[in-house]
Amino acid sequence: MENALNRANHDVTDVLRSIDAATSAGRRDVPFEQTQQFHDVLSGAHEFLLNHVEEQHLDITSWSLDTITKYAEIETGAYVQEWRIPINEAEMRKISAALVKELTGFGPLEDLLRDPEVEDILINGYKDVYVSRCGVLEHSPARFADNRHLLRIVRRFLVPIGRRLDESNPMVDARLPDGGRLNAIIEPLSVTGPCVSIRKFRKEPFTPDDLLARKMFDKSIHALLRAAVMGRCNILISGGTSSGKTSLLNALASFIPHTERVITVEDTAELSLNHPHVVRLESRMGGFEGDGAVSIRDLVRNSLRMRPDRIVVGEVRSSEVLEMLQAMNTGHDGSMSTIHANSPRDALYRMEMLCGFAGFQGTESSLRRQIASAIDFIIQITRLNNGRRVISSITEVIGTSDEVITTQEMFHHEIATDLEGIEHERWPGLGFHPHTPKLEPYRQFLRDAGGGLP
Repeated sequence: MENALNRANHDVTDVLRSIDAATSAGRRDVPFEQTQQFHDVLSGAHEFLLNHVEEQHLDITSWSLDTITKYAEIETGAYVQEWRIPINEAEMRKISAALVKELTGFGPLEDLLRDPEVEDILINGYKDVYVSRCGVLEHSPARFADNRHLLRIVRRFLVPIGRRLDESNPMVDARLPDGGRLNAIIEPLSVTGPCVSIRKFRKEPFTPDDLLARKMFDKSIHALLRAAVMGRCNILISGGTSSGKTSLLNALASFIPHTERVITVEDTAELSLNHPHVVRLESRMGGFEGDGAVSIRDLVRNSLRMRPDRIVVGEVRSSEVLEMLQAMNTGHDGSMSTIHANSPRDALYRMEMLCGFAGFQGTESSLRRQIASAIDFIIQITRLNNGRRVISSITEVIGTSDEVITTQEMFHHEIATDLEGIEHERWPGLGFHPHTPKLEPYRQFLRDAGGGLP
């Protein structure tokens, strides 16, 4: 207790010094809650409140939000009065409101986590926070008092899921209880201090109609995607980071008939398929010595014994590519996955490379034949400069010729400028009907949808 009081006294001294410095420098041109002074006062008030909680043996975790709010207001007032901190009533209310977020939530991140427009939260040290809204990065006024404060909030995410972040384990990648994903890395691996990336996911995933309304594609592509999924075509979604691959995969799953059993396999569970019969599998990292690890490859192999109608691999990035190709080639048509690549051709090259790393024993020509027979369509998705995600092309994998995988592009995205300088986007079809016999029953359906299909 004596150490806690000494630390509190030291914190208050720092608070008073920061207020004097800020006042003498005339730094009142920014909102109070964005200043170091605010965070110093908040840190001191937080320490003051916790000391009282410990002295009085209070269990604030069992209190209602209203009770905690009133208690925070009382303690903030007592702290300001006892140490004669020169802030006004409005500033004191902001301190007590922030204190409630510290006690019941995730402090400076609480408002960002509740904002439905925020897709990503990127933290580069305690006072440098960026957010992504609609695919566009922007600086956020949110910040932390110091790196110790930032680490305290990050560990609040990790404790309930049994993960650690310390000198012996300076990197962590975790799935949050609400379905989001957190990645954090600290010194000495990070030179700029603790760096945290939080990926948020919608509680209600986008439907194909939602993506159509957002102009990710047009009606002709909507019809082709529906026919491809219902016709049990094997689909690979290719794109860069934050291009919308997972959102599109979630949407495509809504076309899967409800009579089918779907098994998803992921490194970190992110998919939220709008389907009544989904079994979700997630890989597991090993212990300190690597024991107990379960890879995606192990899970894909095991999923074949679980009577799947379709297998959805969240992302192909390693040796699991071999098992996925075998599944697609051995009766599990209609399977889907995503891959990081800049174009459909690059996606095929990357699959070849991953198969080589996985120890594929055959020749290059046999590997390409296996890839060509497994994959029916490659959907390339791109994030434009304005943040919008669009399908930039849909390519059908036809087969092999002269030991090269042959493809044909069905649709591609283009932006044209008219005589008045107004930009218009469209997805012209190239006039080819898909070669795969899986879509033969949908020929009339696709013809009626237009888009240049014969």
